[in-house]
Amino acid sequence: MPKPLILVSNDDGITSKGIRILVSVMKKLGEVVVVAPDSPQSGMGHAITIGETLRLTEVDIFEGVEAYKCSGTPADCVKLAKHYVLKGKTPDLVVSGVNHGANTSISVLYSGTMSAAIEGALEGYPSIGFSLCDYSSKADFSHTEDWIEKIAKQVLSNGLSKGVALNVNFPPKQNEDLKGVKVCRQADAKWQEEFDERFDPTGRKYFWLAGNFVNFDKGEDNDEWAIANNYVSIVPCQYDLTAHYAITHMNKEWNWDELKP
Repeated sequence: MPKPLILVSNDDGITSKGIRILVSVMKKLGEVVVVAPDSPQSGMGHAITIGETLRLTEVDIFEGVEAYKCSGTPADCVKLAKHYVLKGKTPDLVVSGVNHGANTSISVLYSGTMSAAIEGALEGYPSIGFSLCDYSSKADFSHTEDWIEKIAKQVLSNGLSKGVALNVNFPPKQNEDLKGVKVCRQADAKWQEEFDERFDPTGRKYFWLAGNFVNFDKGEDNDEWAIANNYVSIVPCQYDLTAHYAITHMNKEWNWDELKP
C-alpha cells in the first residue's frame, strides 16, 4: 500500500525550527514534499503574488525530502505545489507550521500559517495548521510532536468535511503534561491596536503597530479558554465567510422594495 503524500508549508520560512519539527513528524506518516517561503511571511493572511515574479528553488535542507523554497506567500506555495511541484499528484494531507506564535481567535484571519492550510482546503485537500502559543526566542516545541502525529493520523484516517481546515494551537511548554484536546470554537477576542508615531534618524516620520490583546469571551468552549487551561485547541475553519444567519434576517426584516427603480 503506498504511503500517504503529505505537503508541508509554513509562514515562518523554510529554515524555521517549527517546520523542521513538522517535517520530522510527517516523515513517520508518509512521503513528504515541502514548499515553503524563502523568508518569513507572518501576518500575510491569504495574500497571493500578482504582478511580480515568483521564484521556486529546490533545496537540500531536509534529509531524504524533496523541498523547495518559494519567493511568494504561503498561499503561493500551496498553489505552486499543486500546479508545478506535485505534477498532477494529489496530496492526502496538507500541513502548515509549526508556527512560532499563537493563531487563536481573530489571529486566524491574519495568519500566513492558516492561509496555507485554507488554500489546501480550497483545493479539496484535508489540511491542518499547527501553531505554538509562545513568542519567546527560546520557545520549546518538544511537547507538540506526539500530538501533531496523533492529530495528523486522525485526519488521514477520518478525512475532513469539504472546505474545512483545522486550526490547531498548542499552549506553551509547562511543568505539567498537556491535558488533552478540545475541539472548540474561535474565541470572541481581538487586538486593540495602537500606532506608535516615531521618527527615524533622518527625522522622517514612521509608525509602529502596537496594542493589547483583549478577550471578551467568558465561555469555556473556545480556543483561548483551552490554551489558558493547558489543552490543545482545535478549531475547524472554513473559507466560506458567508454570514448565513444574516441572509434570512435581511430578506425578512429589510425593506428591499425601497430599492426598486
